Amino acid sequence: MTTPFSTLIRTASQEQHTEAETSTFMTDLLGGRLGVDAYARYTEQLWFVYRALEDGAEVLRSDPVAGPFIQPELFRTAALEQDLAHLRGADWRAGLSPLPATAAYAARVAECARDWPAGYVAHHYTRYLGDLSGGQIIRDRAERAWGFARKGDGVRFYVFEEIGNPAAFKRGYRELLDSVNADDLERQRIVDECKRAFDFNGAVFRELAGEFPISA
Repeated sequence: MTTPFSTLIRTASQEQHTEAETSTFMTDLLGGRLGVDAYARYTEQLWFVYRALEDGAEVLRSDPVAGPFIQPELFRTAALEQDLAHLRGADWRAGLSPLPATAAYAARVAECARDWPAGYVAHHYTRYLGDLSGGQIIRDRAERAWGFARKGDGVRFYVFEEIGNPAAFKRGYRELLDSVNADDLERQRIVDECKRAFDFNGAVFRELAGEFPISA
């Protein structure tokens, strides 16, 4: 029996996924060793990546490969902007800057959205499914560490209000992956791009760790 594509893409990128999840920065953030400024800086980086994902979404809505994945209930840019206004103040855009790794990551997402819809699917999967799942751990930690209201300002990025049943939604998403309109060669290219997406994440985390080192 052929392995479902959703299983293949998950297992093939497991090593890169684990590396990103266990990065020094994320370990220190979740371990309570970093302050709210590190969390805010991370949130800024997410804004650049999700802008690239969602700015490219509308034109892909009718695409036979990427179109089925364009689901507005997933969109995060507006929530990120609410969080940044809470974290940085009303003029949060004034001091906004991407890390070099973030700029490269966002540029690759935008390139895929423009030139390669199947590659866009790889980035869509790694971001939205990751934040819908593991992102809830970050939300819980942020609420407890810095006193944000539960599912309120500061953590709205992690609150998918329009998805009432995340488990059912993720099952449906995996079904979309399994039926993605791509041949075997293109599916392998999607898997490779998924690995690349996790590598971009890892590079962002390394640069964040450089900005927020833990004193020995």
